[in-house]
Amino acid sequence: MSTHPGGDDRDVLDRPAPPPDLQVRYGPLAEHLADVRWPVGDTPAAALVVVVHGGFWRSEYDRSHTGPQCAGLAAAGFAVSAIEYRRTGQEGGGWPGTFEDVDAALRTVPGLVAAAAQQERRAVDVTRTVLLGHSAGGQLAAWAATRSYPGVVGAVSLSGVLDLALADALRLDDGPDGPAVHALLGGSRDQAPERYAASDPTRLGAPAIPVVAVHGDRDGIVPLELSRSYCAATGQRLVVLPGVGHFAPIDPFSGAWPQVLDAVRTLAS
Repeated sequence: MSTHPGGDDRDVLDRPAPPPDLQVRYGPLAEHLADVRWPVGDTPAAALVVVVHGGFWRSEYDRSHTGPQCAGLAAAGFAVSAIEYRRTGQEGGGWPGTFEDVDAALRTVPGLVAAAAQQERRAVDVTRTVLLGHSAGGQLAAWAATRSYPGVVGAVSLSGVLDLALADALRLDDGPDGPAVHALLGGSRDQAPERYAASDPTRLGAPAIPVVAVHGDRDGIVPLELSRSYCAATGQRLVVLPGVGHFAPIDPFSGAWPQVLDAVRTLAS
């Protein structure tokens, strides 16, 4: 358990968590999977939270590190589904495969969860689905928020890479294959302007559903300025967490967690 007030220990990434209750498949590829957890306790018509994991879109990071976060959401009374998608470094990952997978998951997974809930006689209301993405997953959630998905009523970005042009300029997560955004989109903003224009939440205009950007002011991995820029451009709500770093918003043991739950509950209500 984290003992830091901001709860920014990286141990949340590999902290053990209860396994999901079931797994559903939303497509034919190996990555087309989603873990499902049912709400803990008697929650009438629990809203669904679809979790989009982070990791700078890279193949080293998958949905397994969302276990504590998803268990915390289930304990708070939500049905939860953590989706997987192709990432850079994998065949088909990056542009456009990563985006195609997230789109397919959001069109399919809520219905699969609803069918499984009915079979198990659980009350889950997928007409109140909230997207919850961390880091790179925050970008994917905000991108998806500009599209239309039945039952999806809002999105929460946690420590999100919400301004891809700024992330490009800052060369975030620079590696052998270049900065993370270059690997995702196949080059810099100058090299692939059409791809940036089609995927950068800050430049896609106002979303179709409300987005809440939650970001710590001590985030040394994805600077707060990326969420500030997004909210200034789109008019969406920004929640700044004083003294909080990059990982606290996905840690149910952190001081930031109640504000995350508040954002999800507000959108689901």
